[in-house]
Amino acid sequence: MLQQAGVEYDTVLYMKEKPDRDALADLVSKLEDDPADLVRRDKFFKDTVVAKDGFDEATLSDPEVVIDLLAKHSRLIQRPVVIKGDVAIIGRPRDRVPALFD
Repeated sequence: MLQQAGVEYDTVLYMKEKPDRDALADLVSKLEDDPADLVRRDKFFKDTVVAKDGFDEATLSDPEVVIDLLAKHSRLIQRPVVIKGDVAIIGRPRDRVPALFD
């Protein structure tokens, strides 16, 4: 979508370049969405994070908990995350993305 719009961008492969806690804190500070929305709620989340690590929906209301969780389990980062300057959004649904570049 960005390429078709002629927008230059960098892609971060978060599973290869795992963000550290500082990078995640910076992302959360720019995020227009609720930080809890950064967390994918998949089978891994339910089976491992909730069952074994003690995280749950209530604990995700704290941005610091979200940062700690994603630093430990980067595979749970919701994607795509689109950052322009000091603003970040979760690019779901996709129609949110063009508004960031208008």
